[in-house]
Order: sequence, then C-alpha cells, then structure tokens
Amino acid sequence: MEPMVSASTVREYTEEPLSGEALRALLASAMAAPSAGDERPWHFVVIRATAIRARIPDILPEAEMAARAPAAILCCGDLTLQKHVGFWEQACAAAAENILVEAERLGLGAIWHGIHPLQGRVQRMRALLCIPAHVVPFALVVLGRPAQARQPRQRIDPARVHYDAWQGRDETPAEGRSPWTP
Repeated sequence: MEPMVSASTVREYTEEPLSGEALRALLASAMAAPSAGDERPWHFVVIRATAIRARIPDILPEAEMAARAPAAILCCGDLTLQKHVGFWEQACAAAAENILVEAERLGLGAIWHGIHPLQGRVQRMRALLCIPAHVVPFALVVLGRPAQARQPRQRIDPARVHYDAWQGRDETPAEGRSPWTP
C-alpha cells in the first residue's frame, strides 16, 4: 500500500472560480468528519466575496493569498452543540483536514490558517463575518486552482512512531519488523 503523499501548501491561485459542485463536495467532506458522540459542533462560512476576502489579511497577516484566491471556508465551532465539552476543537480540526483532503482529490490547492485559540483573531473574524458569540471561528481554509504545478512530498518519519509504549519496550511490532522496512 502506498503511503499518503501530501501536496505542498498552495499560496498562489488562478482566477478561476470554484464551482458550486466543488464547494458542495468540500463541505460534504467536512461534515463527514468524526466528532465525539456524533455532536457535529461545526458551522462553515463560505467566503467568495472579494471585498470580504480582501479584509482577511488585516486579521491574518500570513493569509495575504486569501485576497487573491477565489474562495475560503471558515470552520467554526458552535459551543451550544457540545455534548462532550472541549471536544469541539478536535471535531473542527477533523472537518478542516477533510476539506484539505477533498481539495487535493479535486485537484485544488489549499492552505489552513489557524484562528482559535488566539482571541484577537477570533474576535476580529467574528466581527468581520457577523458570527454570534457562541460560535468560535476555528480555522480558515483558503482554496483555489493552483497557479503552478506542485511537488508532492513524503512526510514519513519512522523516529516519531512508537510501539506499545513510548520507551523501555521493544519498539518493533509483534510480527518482528517495522512497517517501514520492505
């Protein structure tokens, strides 16, 4: 089985707009993410308006590409939907990751920008998009068609894998060999 290869982060996009079909596929993938107790504590704000995207770099300086990209999706956590307090962040992270994976499948480029837990960012995004106080802006995924070809990259690091315990035990699987060796 081939390991998953991640594409490099995309910061430059063509002017081609994202179709409604592509946006629906991205949102469907986001909402297919797992969540504790199936609480699905998320809401998504699809940002296509140029005037709004142009204001994003004022809040997230590293997201200057949002002004030039055709769309962005803001993943938010609704605190009133929590069944298991504190797990909304994991659910929203899984939803954002699903957007990235679906974008790759669709041949799109994407980049994830963290908002929560930085309260200044949370408050300013909330104000920009008229988000209610019980909903927390979590992460912004900027999307579009990549302006240039990307090079996939392998990110496998066997030194970050531990078997049965962190240390003090044999760190090879019971079968006797590492999954990283052929």
